[in-house]
Amino acid sequence: MYRSLEYGDTARVISPADPVEYRLGTVTDVRYSTPHTTYARRYTLRFPTGDERTYPAENVRRATREDDRAALEAALTSACVAVREACRIARDYDADLSTGTASLLRRLVDLATLRLGLTLGPAHPAPPQPTRNQDGGDQ
Repeated sequence: MYRSLEYGDTARVISPADPVEYRLGTVTDVRYSTPHTTYARRYTLRFPTGDERTYPAENVRRATREDDRAALEAALTSACVAVREACRIARDYDADLSTGTASLLRRLVDLATLRLGLTLGPAHPAPPQPTRNQDGGDQ
């Protein structure tokens, strides 16, 4: 069943063109094709930066803070895996680089643990699982 976004709903631009559009926006205006329809034609989003931009309805999707949390978990886990691999390579390349990379890995694990409650073991971080959005599709 189609349900258009309403005032105050949070949404995300499907194909962001600049850094502002990657952020979660709040719907501040809905424009319909006719006064007697429930199908939205355009949405105006206000971003945390204060910018307000208008997009066609097909370029905007419903999103929540929980979607942001899932994306953060996946990104931090992927970053942890990448830095762990860099740490292994740096060990054979340069001792100072190896120490700095290991420190970066430890800080990344600590950040994920303290701020999001994730349990990432630096030696074996779990690869991120695909997340499901509110519409039931994979992100």
